[in-house]
Amino acid sequence: MPGMTRNLKRKELSRTKLELFCNCARCFYDDVALGLKRPSSPPFTLNIAVDELLKREFDVHRAAGTPHPLCAAEPPLAGVMPFQHAEMDAWRYNFTGVRWQHPGNGWTLYGAVDDVWVQPDGTVMVVDYKATSRAEAVSTAGLYDSYRRQAEVYQFLLAGKGLRVSDTAWFVYANGDKTRAVRAGCCLRRGHGAAVGGGRVRVVWLCSKARPVMRWRWTLEFGGQGGAEGSVLRLSTRFLRLSK
Repeated sequence: MPGMTRNLKRKELSRTKLELFCNCARCFYDDVALGLKRPSSPPFTLNIAVDELLKREFDVHRAAGTPHPLCAAEPPLAGVMPFQHAEMDAWRYNFTGVRWQHPGNGWTLYGAVDDVWVQPDGTVMVVDYKATSRAEAVSTAGLYDSYRRQAEVYQFLLAGKGLRVSDTAWFVYANGDKTRAVRAGCCLRRGHGAAVGGGRVRVVWLCSKARPVMRWRWTLEFGGQGGAEGSVLRLSTRFLRLSK
């Protein structure tokens, strides 16, 4: 049909479109139905660079089939390794991502995950890399609701691939320290005794117990069919902090 937006033609929505709906239903309609997009913000190039370096770092261990030293230093992550899967590159690419199609209306929901780790028992965990620069300690108390929803959507999508998905998502923070004097051209501190991506960063580990995916109701009829609520994922309403 002439004048249809890309989303309507392809019958697909990205995770960011759902987040837009949570923030502003009118903005969502203008974007998806009318093709009127909100002005975009400037790209966070340093954050993107840290994200890419972290992915490369963990990819080395993914290819080798070995746990990352940072994971080995965290008791809750003992034995955890980067997940090996033939579709991993596609799952992390913005325009493909992990995809799930609604069996009733044919619409596809997709989202690009930063990483996936696997526990010794085969359960996979959603991982998201974040970069910030805060004077105060990074903790789960400071996580935005959008980050929680982001992890929940990825958990839902991976479960749709037939994987056993943990209800705990991990956020790996690289926190720049602005208070320290610059030494050797770098003012980022290294945490847990390991360099990340060739740079020096302080890595802070956070994990989140997901809330029920259906909490914010799939208004566009995603996930509400076939007993998906509460049975696809073992979700809880508790938000757990495992590290300081």
